[in-house]
Amino acid sequence: MDIFLDPESGRPLTGQLYEQLRRAITEGRLVPGDQLVPSRQLATELSVSRHTVTTAYGRLVAEGYAEGRSGGGSVVASGSPAPPAGARAALPAEPGAGSALRPSRRFEGWSPYFRPPPYGSRFDLRPGLPDPSLFPAEMWRRRVTAAVAADHREYGDPAGRIRLRRAIAGWVGRSRSVNAGEDTIVVTSGTQHAIDLVARVLLEPGDCVAIEEPGYVPVRRLFGALGAQVVGVPVDDQGLIVDLLPSSARIVYVTPSHQYPLGMTMSMPRRRALLRWAQRHDAAIIEDDYDTEFRYVDRPLGPRQAHDADGRVVYVGSFSKTFSPSVRLGFAAVPKPLAGPVTALRQLIDWHPPIAMQSAMAGFIDDGLLDKHIRRNRRVYAERHHILTEALSGPLAEHLTVRVTHAGLHMAAVLRPGLREHEVLQAAAGHGIVVAGLSDCFHTAPPQAGLLIGFGPVSTTGLPTALRMLNRVLAAQSSTG
Repeated sequence: MDIFLDPESGRPLTGQLYEQLRRAITEGRLVPGDQLVPSRQLATELSVSRHTVTTAYGRLVAEGYAEGRSGGGSVVASGSPAPPAGARAALPAEPGAGSALRPSRRFEGWSPYFRPPPYGSRFDLRPGLPDPSLFPAEMWRRRVTAAVAADHREYGDPAGRIRLRRAIAGWVGRSRSVNAGEDTIVVTSGTQHAIDLVARVLLEPGDCVAIEEPGYVPVRRLFGALGAQVVGVPVDDQGLIVDLLPSSARIVYVTPSHQYPLGMTMSMPRRRALLRWAQRHDAAIIEDDYDTEFRYVDRPLGPRQAHDADGRVVYVGSFSKTFSPSVRLGFAAVPKPLAGPVTALRQLIDWHPPIAMQSAMAGFIDDGLLDKHIRRNRRVYAERHHILTEALSGPLAEHLTVRVTHAGLHMAAVLRPGLREHEVLQAAAGHGIVVAGLSDCFHTAPPQAGLLIGFGPVSTTGLPTALRMLNRVLAAQSSTG
């Protein structure tokens, strides 16, 4: 550990050294058995006499915090005592230990939206999570290892490696008819990062942003964090109700292929109407083509970006569900006037994406392995989608009203009257089931109590068991409600 002595503090250097070492021991930064730096070496590093160091070490030994070892040297004692009464208050505060700083009003009370499941959880039924067991770990390891060995050890292009941008442009053009080139693709650390970059470039503080109601909570919080006025716009069976958009909206954020969280697909008339609305009101559309790769029945509709002759649509996506969230790669297909500013902003924030990951992903796409991986996963998820659909139309129908959808990795279900969402979530957690609530997805409209039931990370053999357990939880809550 580093030691910092202040010769101008007026306090003896021996006392400063002793206090810092004792604090490190009592607070667990130095643990029993850790070797203390040899006195001669530490004296040289601190530019003090060796006598200063040996005096401090001798005091630590005398008070039971350290002990000598045969052969020389001192280590932290196995039974180090707690600091004497009042000693902690007497010690000078470490940097950051005080509480003078407070978040701005915009961030008061914030905590991470998504956390790992609690220890001991048996089934994670939260939405939007892929199955980590489907990840081609060995194949990916070989490609990343080869990329690390081959790539130059230098800063990269903030827009992303040209090979990956070219591969992404070809992939989204081939699979989704997105009109993009290597000069309009910006590689990001996921969809959320892409939205953040684009919104920062387009918005001024106080600008209005329209989102779907109900909608994706992290995006709502992101726009709010940027100082935008966030307005929720209702959805119906055809998706976002365009006629209810506020005329002042500078950005409209939509998930047209699989609306989050309810799952409907935006109809083609609504898509055309949204593009016309954006043209009339000089607004941008951020099109998050969420879960479009996992459709199980009907064919997807083409993205609005493919029909955007005016350059108003930004198309964003990631490889978190199609490949793995741990890779942290996404992209934005932006109109040409935005490519330079978005790339420059990205460089200011974190310079560029990880180079080896980009090279490995570019090869994975170019060799057709990503398409193969998605096809395999789609077959697995289609079977789990069928299991959930059958359960929601069977035993669970007594407690839940569901809108069956044919895409994605979850379904939304409204709780029957008498069931309280918070109590259901707590009871499910008590049985080792982690599931998300629907009410958090509402911004301004009165929230609906319900569940977002995911099936991605639960095995095909384990999912029926998880759903039976969830049904028992709901039945028990119904009988006590």
